[in-house]
Amino acid sequence: MVVKIKKEDLLLAPADIKPSLKSFEVLGVLNPAAIRLADGNVLLYVRVLERLIKREDEKYFYSPRMVGKNEFKIKLDKFPKDIVEDNTDVDILFKDGTKRLTFISHFRRVLLDKTGFKILNLDKEPSFYGISNDGELGVEDPRITKIGNLFIMTYVCLSRDHNISTACAISTDGYNWDRQGIIFGEQDKDVVIFPEKINGRYVAFDRPEGNFQFSQPHIWIAYSTDLKSWGDLKPISNVYEEEGFCPRNGAGPPPIKTKKGWLLLYHAVTEFKETEQEKEILKKLRKIVKLKNNIVNQISSLEEEMIKKVSVYSVGGALFDLNNPEKLLAKSKDFLIVPTNKWEMASFEYKRVIFPTAAILDEKEKDLLIFSGAGDIYTTVKKISLNSILKSLRKVREIKKK
Repeated sequence: MVVKIKKEDLLLAPADIKPSLKSFEVLGVLNPAAIRLADGNVLLYVRVLERLIKREDEKYFYSPRMVGKNEFKIKLDKFPKDIVEDNTDVDILFKDGTKRLTFISHFRRVLLDKTGFKILNLDKEPSFYGISNDGELGVEDPRITKIGNLFIMTYVCLSRDHNISTACAISTDGYNWDRQGIIFGEQDKDVVIFPEKINGRYVAFDRPEGNFQFSQPHIWIAYSTDLKSWGDLKPISNVYEEEGFCPRNGAGPPPIKTKKGWLLLYHAVTEFKETEQEKEILKKLRKIVKLKNNIVNQISSLEEEMIKKVSVYSVGGALFDLNNPEKLLAKSKDFLIVPTNKWEMASFEYKRVIFPTAAILDEKEKDLLIFSGAGDIYTTVKKISLNSILKSLRKVREIKKK
């Protein structure tokens, strides 16, 4: 880790959240947006991920869908098992190649004190959620920017027609939102809007992705005059590169204006192989021997199963020119923050995750409060010196490939 973490805390866990309905269980409370209110307190919008407790019966699989016009209203769609190819705890795969989910996400407001570490209030019901024409299959991973007196929230919206897209909502108080619709289309996520216009235009970083690619999905830049129609799309130079390889990456919190330039914290995904612990291997061996079926074949295949591919979500930093945000000035040679805490490793899949989605200055405006999803389950906050982050960045021309 390049920078020192002055203070950190696990803010929220699934047990802290009451499910929206009795038929759901909360699996995660993660990836929050954050704003500082006029009274100095910090307001979060955290993603609450809920899964159906009963996901099937003898004839059907179930999947939740939002059907309210403005109100929070969920319908359970039923799918005959004979049209299903496969299913897991989280999704249903149909024979035509499409899928549906057994979970759905909404946002809850969480009010923190001025330090950003103490919870003052937690909404007991959904605060922002999908509706029939916006995020019918859920809303995820919000980011909030303030431009003048206007709060602008971008969020991922899921639906049968639009698949996974990014939508926008605006507010004058941070509590009541006016939905603006989709601003970036299918498979375009991690959209963060700069906190001021640059050369008369709104600016955003986004991360498009497709099924066919010549490089890993990475950050792009886009411009708009009205926050609704975005164009002049361009890819951004590799914000992180090791041995000539730029891993999958996307913007974290909205960019932060500093005297030296626009500071962007981003996430990047790297992979490595990890051998299971001895106790896990012994457990599998005992199970194979106990079953007494195809023992030789099963033991021979165990070696391959023991080696897991682990995805690691780490945090890097990049600095862009104040007047030309396409120009990369400096970037971190190594990741600023890597997942090492227990709660950053406790995820559903083989992942170790820090996923930063909000960063605001502390009361003294010297340190950053970085709010993140951890392990795809929790919400955390880390306090880090802004100056230490800026000092850790190297001018682009000084970074040499190995």
